Amino acid sequence: MTVSQLRNIIHIMNDSHSELESKYKPRWVAPLIRGAIEDHPVVVLSGARQVGKSTLLQNESPFPAWRYITFDDIDVLGQAEADPASLWAGVNEIILDEVQKTPFILPAVKRAVDRDRRNKRFILSGSANILLLQKVSETLAGRSVLFNLYPMTLGETLEKPIEGGLDLLFKGDVPCDGVFSQEMLDPIPLILRGFMPPLLSYQRAEDFILWWEGYVATYLERDLRQLSQIESLPAFRRLMGALALRNGQLVNQTEIARDTGISQPTVYRYINLLEATCLLERLPAFAINRTKRLIKSPKIYWIDPGLCSFLAGYYDEESLLHAREVGSFFETLVFLHLKALSQLLIPRANIYYWRTASGEEVDFVIEQGRKLIAMEVKLTNALRYEDTHGLRVFLREYPETVLGILVYAGNEVRHLHEKIIAIPWTIFGRGEL
Repeated sequence: MTVSQLRNIIHIMNDSHSELESKYKPRWVAPLIRGAIEDHPVVVLSGARQVGKSTLLQNESPFPAWRYITFDDIDVLGQAEADPASLWAGVNEIILDEVQKTPFILPAVKRAVDRDRRNKRFILSGSANILLLQKVSETLAGRSVLFNLYPMTLGETLEKPIEGGLDLLFKGDVPCDGVFSQEMLDPIPLILRGFMPPLLSYQRAEDFILWWEGYVATYLERDLRQLSQIESLPAFRRLMGALALRNGQLVNQTEIARDTGISQPTVYRYINLLEATCLLERLPAFAINRTKRLIKSPKIYWIDPGLCSFLAGYYDEESLLHAREVGSFFETLVFLHLKALSQLLIPRANIYYWRTASGEEVDFVIEQGRKLIAMEVKLTNALRYEDTHGLRVFLREYPETVLGILVYAGNEVRHLHEKIIAIPWTIFGRGEL
């Protein structure tokens, strides 16, 4: 990277920070966080770098009035190690940001809560999921509620309050057949851009790419190296590229190790690290076996389609549109919205995929309690009955399923079967179910 490119990246990322501070867009999960902190002494908010955790906590009432402490500050880190309780002396409502850098502070939080459970309130925010949650489960069991913040949904970018979520679908309440919108929203430019909040300031593909370059260089490589030893940055970048090209596929670590020239134990460790820092997720298989042999290995999905397409090497709409992997990138876009919507349910929904040994498949199975919704995702504007094959097989295998849904890139809601309905992805994205 040249000095000029680096300056451009720094300039763009600094601009995005300043613009975002003055143009906060409310997040759908914020009311749940407010409700949880009223009844629980500790709320943990995890999410990848730049998804907007700090921005949410600095803008959503009542949190701006709380004492805000970030462990990005070296002096604060030293104080936390020497005398953690002094950080919140004299106040009852505290936000501890970047807490994954100071896991040793959690016992002090536990002691503070146990001394004054009625009044003491902590929000712990961090960009390391598994590493943080393991410590939380050990230290704050019975005291904490966990939330994940994902990149912004389409509805959040448009500042639309959620009008209908997955709860309606689980009740069998589906949109009426008809044209949802006269204008179809092309997902390709949005996949290329991504859904990280700072990206909303930009219009040109060149700026998206520069921003993602900066993200990978300054956040992924620097922060990941702080959390765990990475022997070779080029090898780590090769692995990220290989995983991006396998987005939405089964994880075969032996094959990845062979293709990247990285040892299998290192591949295993690097994937765990990417998952721990909330950058990708393993999607487990729905493995309740009735009559068919099922595949049980997990799939992987990156948390933002923009990051995934960038790491896969697609930097413009034309190349992305004709990419072999573009369908899986569209699945990532839908997966992001499903994760955001599923977290709004009480109890929260679990998300799986389903595949038989003979190849029948459903992209997503959403489970809440004993209720199931099956979902297939197709990057197409046209509706075809044959695209419902996997859904029909799943419904025969699990007849108690509430609904089968074909999510696609068109603009019409249409029933394709007694229990299968085609829904434009934008209805999910806007939270207008």
